[in-house]
Amino acid sequence: MLDLVDILLNIHLYPGQNPVLMICGLDEAGRGPVMGPLVVAAVLVEDDRLFREWGVKDSKMHRPEERERLADLIMAHSSWRVVVIGPDSIDGRKGTTSLNTLEIRAFASLIDELRPERAYVDACDVSERNFKAALARATRCRVDLVCEHKADENYPVVSAASIVAKVRRDQEMRRIGEELGDVGSGYSSDPRTRAFLENWIREKGDLPPYTRRSWATAKEMLGASKISKLSDWE
Repeated sequence: MLDLVDILLNIHLYPGQNPVLMICGLDEAGRGPVMGPLVVAAVLVEDDRLFREWGVKDSKMHRPEERERLADLIMAHSSWRVVVIGPDSIDGRKGTTSLNTLEIRAFASLIDELRPERAYVDACDVSERNFKAALARATRCRVDLVCEHKADENYPVVSAASIVAKVRRDQEMRRIGEELGDVGSGYSSDPRTRAFLENWIREKGDLPPYTRRSWATAKEMLGASKISKLSDWE
C-alpha cells in the first residue's frame, strides 16, 4: 500500500502532467443572425458530473429562464471565458478570411488561455477533420482535441459552453435593445427584427448600428429601400 510519500514521489516522477484531467467544452452562439455579436464560450472543469446531475443540455433545449439559472451555476462551478465578436469585426474580415476562421481563432485563444488536457469543440465546418486540423494549427498549447458535429448535444461540457455563450449573447441583445428599441432576437427570421430594420432604414436611410452589413439580408433590405425611394420619385 502506498503511503503519502510514495504518492507524492509518483506524481513528481511525471513533471508537467496534471494528476487531474482538465476538460474544456467550447461552443458559440449567434453565428447566423443579421444583428448583434457572435459569442464564443469555453468552460473548464475536472469532470462533467455536476452538469449531468443538473440536466445540462444544448442551450436550444432549455427555456430562457432555465438557461440563465444554469449559466449562473455553470459559471460558479467552473473556470470559463467568453469572446464577444462584434458586427464590425465580422464585417471587417479581410480577403478570404471566413466566419469559420474567425471562430477557430476565438476557440484557439480560449484553449490557449485555459490550457486543458482535452478540449471538446462543436465543429463549425462541414468537415470535422478539416475543422480539427485548422484548430490544431491555430492552437499554441498541447491539447487533445475532440471536434465533432452536434458536440453540444453529445457532451455536457460543450452543452455548458453553449448555455454560457447563448446567455451572454442574449444579454448583449438586451443591451442593444435598450439603446435602439425593440430589435428582437437579431435573427432575420424574427418578425420583430425585420420590422425594426425596415422601420430604421425607412426613417434613417441606412442600416442601424450593430447590424452585420455584409449579411445578405442586410444588403437586400437596404437595397430594397433604395429602390423604393427611387420609385417614389418617378
